[in-house]
Amino acid sequence: MKLEGKAKMLRIHFGEDDKWQGKPLYEAIVMKCRELDIAGATVLRGIEGYGASTLIRRRHLLRGSSDAPIMVAVIDTEDKISALLPALDQMVDEGLIAMSEVEVIRYVHQDGARSQM
Repeated sequence: MKLEGKAKMLRIHFGEDDKWQGKPLYEAIVMKCRELDIAGATVLRGIEGYGASTLIRRRHLLRGSSDAPIMVAVIDTEDKISALLPALDQMVDEGLIAMSEVEVIRYVHQDGARSQM
């Protein structure tokens, strides 16, 4: 599959301690994206941030996680992103989902290159 031109990007913001069915929410989102054959999803851990609750979330090096801010970026066609939204509606209890239009310069899906999980 080759993806170039206009696409949609979702940025899903929540806390590292958030869970979905007993597993980390970021892991569940990535697995759902893979299940839907979405072009790409990347999990980023922030240093510090806050959202609607105004609770400052930060990661402490000495104490491990203290609910650090997490962002999952997802990019694909509008149709594929639209298919993901109902699942995210169920999975993300508290957080922010932002969608924007992006221009994809190049993405090539190589057959047989998918990792087995």
